[in-house]
Amino acid sequence: MNAANKKKLRAEAHTLKPVVMIGQSGLTTGVLAELDQALNIHELLKVRIRAERDERKLITEKICTDSGAELIQSIGQIAVIYRLNPNK
Repeated sequence: MNAANKKKLRAEAHTLKPVVMIGQSGLTTGVLAELDQALNIHELLKVRIRAERDERKLITEKICTDSGAELIQSIGQIAVIYRLNPNK
């Protein structure tokens, strides 16, 4: 994805609220399934990750690899991810 598309998606994500929150239990299979379902519906998501900085980075990378999504932006505890839904 090029920089112009990412910039457009960041602007769209600005008004969104976090759809999925990852807490003490971390990234479980249930959370991954919920993320997959939410990505199919919305394509662009905000995810709140309650963890330390290093762990947040690892969780974000795992989310992107497991779901096939692309990281658009990560600021603090909020990560914005995008996956195109070809059926939309």
